Amino acid sequence: MPPTRAAFFARACCAMLLASAAFAGPAHAQLIDKKTLSLEAAQKVIAAAKAEAAANRWKMVIAVVDDGGNLIALERMDGAQLGSLEVAPGKAKTALQFLRPTKNWEEVARNRPSIVTLTPTATLIEGGIPIVYQGQVIGAVGVSGASSVQDAQVAEAGVRALGFEGK
Repeated sequence: MPPTRAAFFARACCAMLLASAAFAGPAHAQLIDKKTLSLEAAQKVIAAAKAEAAANRWKMVIAVVDDGGNLIALERMDGAQLGSLEVAPGKAKTALQFLRPTKNWEEVARNRPSIVTLTPTATLIEGGIPIVYQGQVIGAVGVSGASSVQDAQVAEAGVRALGFEGK
């Protein structure tokens, strides 16, 4: 007598459960520990970056994002151009997403202009730097408002304030 659809379905479900149980390890093996930036750390980055910009009389926008690219802190110094409110977070997110300073992309774009179509949200201009802690990217800073080299100088000052390695 042929098995009913219900019996076939029940056997298939049991087989899938047994297979998944055989391949699944303990629940804790599926989780990882990771560090991320706090608001306090983001404010420390901004304070140091702002001090560097002020010492050079540059009017900047400074943005810090967490490991998911979410904005933690943003500061626009008095007199900084409004367009930098979009550019600074874009630089931070691009540095985070590609795990490297945006300077790398600016150099590539000079030689391969088609790279700008890589992703419509990438900001391929120097001034974005990942924040690395114990080999893991935990956030990024982006700065805009002066030349791209000056933006990077200010971003690097912010990252140095944390005492972590830069990339």
